Order: sequence, then C-alpha cells, then structure tokens
Amino acid sequence: MHDNRRQILDMLAQGKINSDEAERLIAALERSDMPTLRDTSAVKYLRVLVDANDEQEGPTKVNVRVPMQLLRAGVRLTGVIPDRARAQVNEALRKEGIPFDINKLTPDNLEEMIEQLRDLSVDVDNERAKVRVFCE
Repeated sequence: MHDNRRQILDMLAQGKINSDEAERLIAALERSDMPTLRDTSAVKYLRVLVDANDEQEGPTKVNVRVPMQLLRAGVRLTGVIPDRARAQVNEALRKEGIPFDINKLTPDNLEEMIEQLRDLSVDVDNERAKVRVFCE
C-alpha cells in the first residue's frame, strides 16, 4: 500500500476527514499515478472546501466548485472565495511549495496555475479550520 493511501486511511480513522473526502483523495492519487499528457483542459473544476470555527464570527462553511472554463473566461477567482479562506488557501499553497498568490490571478498566469494544481490536493487542519483545495 502506498504511503499516501495509508495516510488518507489514517486520517479517516482518526476522524480528520470524512469518507467522501477520503474517496476524493484516493481518486486523486489514482489519477496522479496514471501517465498523462499534462493537458490542462482535462481539469474541469477547482474545489475549495473550508470548515472553520472563529471565536468571534462563529462557524463558517465554504464549498466552492469553480468551473475552469469560467476562470479561463477571465473571471477572477478571488471574487468567489471569502477573504479568510483566500488567506488560508495561499498559506496552504505556500506550504506545498507552490509560490502562487490567488489574489494576483490573471489570464496570463491562469494556465500556469491550472498546471500546478492539476494533481495537487492541499489539506490544512488546525483546531479552528479545515481547508481542502483540489481539482477534479
């Protein structure tokens, strides 16, 4: 069993993720194991899931499914992601070694971002928030 697969199953067993999230992560691993032509047109959606509990503002749930065609048409991604989630997404991308600020997304660098995100699954968990960013 691959180490990544075992980590996903461990997170599921510990209750850090639910079965749907585990299924999506395992599917992403299977896709990344397959040889690809790196065709960014195959990426259909960017998903951002946030489950946060702020002491002052209370619980927040965000479930954004952004069609890549909408992004390619020039709509700015930052317009559909709340400020707090945007900061968490940028931090998660930096931790994964992707120096990309979604606040500075332009049509010129959109395809580069899609290529970077193609096989990426970013998971951030702390006591107040869970953030998931992935493509499907």
